[in-house]
Amino acid sequence: MNKFPVLFEKSSTGYGAYAPDLPGCVATGRTLEETRARMAKAMEMHLHSMREDGDTIPEPSHFELLEAV
Repeated sequence: MNKFPVLFEKSSTGYGAYAPDLPGCVATGRTLEETRARMAKAMEMHLHSMREDGDTIPEPSHFELLEAV
């Protein structure tokens, strides 16, 4: 099982998320928990569709935690 990095952003109406290694795979929600759950489902569906279409699943990128200073 691969673990892909996901970036979460706060917005004026809640949160958005995207997976840089899976273009087009995004999710939104009012809370961070809702967005995480929706993103997990979006990634599951995205990868399932890629497999069905015979697309190559990319290797997950390596990201480190970044801190604002």
